[in-house]
Amino acid sequence: MLAAGAGRRFGGPKALAELDGEPLVLRALRTLTAAGCTPIRVVLGAAADQVRPLLPDPSAAVFAEDWQTGMGASLRAGLTALTGTDGPVAALVHLVDLPWVGPEILARVAAEATPQTIARAAYDGTPGHPVLLGRDWWPEIADTAQGDRGARDWLATREDLNLIECADLGSGRDVDRPTDLPSPPAP
Repeated sequence: MLAAGAGRRFGGPKALAELDGEPLVLRALRTLTAAGCTPIRVVLGAAADQVRPLLPDPSAAVFAEDWQTGMGASLRAGLTALTGTDGPVAALVHLVDLPWVGPEILARVAAEATPQTIARAAYDGTPGHPVLLGRDWWPEIADTAQGDRGARDWLATREDLNLIECADLGSGRDVDRPTDLPSPPAP
């Protein structure tokens, strides 16, 4: 899970923002767990000292040293952490600011996992998240992931990208500003 950003447009790190009284980082972690994803790594940067203690397993945290440079740094850190882990044939890249992308969507995309997989969720034909990256591609992706674009440029060159339609399960809508989250009920 990529959760390292400072949330400049949002006004603070989205990992700490709450929906229904739950920090987005815990909501995303719960969603990944419900989808059967393992191992889970949570890439942190901004507010890492505040987010890490929230995690049920703080050892799942990966610190992206150069997180300020954008999502590419987070993706590199996450893929590097998984490279040293036996088992996963693919990485399901999920973002902390997707609270309405449920476990059914993650499971549908993750079901395509192979070492050669290149897949991503689509919503009414529009590419979105999560993104599934086969282990064979991790070094190449890590070498090309730059700035706020993460793997977007690399994915754009791939004729073998499999779009997995998920609009029947959700919208794939993200959170960019505090107004994107519902207001808490009045006391």
